Amino acid sequence: MTHRLRNHITNFCASLLLAFFFLSVASTARADSDDGIVRVKSAVPMSEAITRIKADIAAKGIKFFTEIDQSKLAADAGIKLRPSTLLVFGNPPLGTQFITSNPNAGLDWPVRLLLTQDDNGDVWAVWTDFGWIAKRHNIRDRAAQFEMATKVVGSITSTITTR
Repeated sequence: MTHRLRNHITNFCASLLLAFFFLSVASTARADSDDGIVRVKSAVPMSEAITRIKADIAAKGIKFFTEIDQSKLAADAGIKLRPSTLLVFGNPPLGTQFITSNPNAGLDWPVRLLLTQDDNGDVWAVWTDFGWIAKRHNIRDRAAQFEMATKVVGSITSTITTR
């Protein structure tokens, strides 16, 4: 087998693996068409899910803005709340393109990813579907950017779908 043919086969296989990866992420994530909520079930406990997601955000060179422990805030106010942590992050060169298309899109940027635990103890990563955000703000000139944002968050949340 020639070196060039081996490279073509390797590149083809890598492309197939990448396509299967994105298809598997898309099949585990579900957006409710009415409310634009996407949920991905975690295979790991809350603290590990937060650690993995933050590590992946850092590894991708994405700016991490803040972590808000909503359960602690509730407890400080005397209210009991299941574990709930909001992570806020983004890539300003990408995210600000939505805001330049419609300034009101700043309500949805940077990305907010909620990690929450349900009554059964299952942990979920939850975010707003980017296509839904585009419709909400009537943004029609940033399809490639919305697709990129969807792939990035899908990749980030895929870090918690396996043990």
